[in-house]
Amino acid sequence: MSNATFDKLFSEEEANELIPRLEILMRQLQMQATSLRARVEELSVKDPSILHIEFSEVVVQYPELRSFTTNMADAAGQIGLIDFPYDAGDEVVFLCWQFGESRIIAWHSVDAGFSDRQPLPGASKPWLN
Repeated sequence: MSNATFDKLFSEEEANELIPRLEILMRQLQMQATSLRARVEELSVKDPSILHIEFSEVVVQYPELRSFTTNMADAAGQIGLIDFPYDAGDEVVFLCWQFGESRIIAWHSVDAGFSDRQPLPGASKPWLN
């Protein structure tokens, strides 16, 4: 069990209400990340530190996403993951949303990741990882 603390805990309803906006933000972020990946070879040859600067500039454009995830690489990556801290009663866990899902269907412990996602009650998707 993690000792992590979070500024905000989300209900399942609150997280689901954010999905339409997150879909737009994630689509924009992933397009920029794809463009940056296309330039990786060119940039890394000139000066490898440019890559970190370029990615940081992309991340700064999405402060809303920063409030939901601690790992912008997951958000910008091809998987497109956002974790919402959630009070599950005896512990805080993450409600886990993947870009393309119409609602939150899974959760995982704070110390685990995408491969450890568990279905929420009533989730209809038979596979999660």
